[in-house]
Amino acid sequence: MDALNDRGKALSQSKILVLGIAYKKNVDDMRESPSVEVMDMIRKKGAKVDYSDPFVPIFGPLKEYKYQLQSRPISQDMLSEYDAVVLATDHNDFDYDLILEASQLVVDTRGRYRVSQQKLVKA
Repeated sequence: MDALNDRGKALSQSKILVLGIAYKKNVDDMRESPSVEVMDMIRKKGAKVDYSDPFVPIFGPLKEYKYQLQSRPISQDMLSEYDAVVLATDHNDFDYDLILEASQLVVDTRGRYRVSQQKLVKA
């Protein structure tokens, strides 16, 4: 939210892509995943939330969350559609160069990026 605000955008009505909703990298286990909590918080603030996770193709209802989403394949055009991309689980299968190049804003919660750029926020 702060990263968007710093760029003159509100979280409400923004389009946010969460990368990785599995509990940890390179697995398909979503139990107790902090990514799901992040998605829920973003959605409750009025943003539209999608996700991409090569290990979790469908995100259906869970005990606490009522989602019906499918993982979106990453492409340059797709990434540019979003106001922000949140790296929540750093799977090895993600193309990190493409993500940084094509996204308007990247929020790196995993410390994956070692570069400094205007559109990169480390959280």
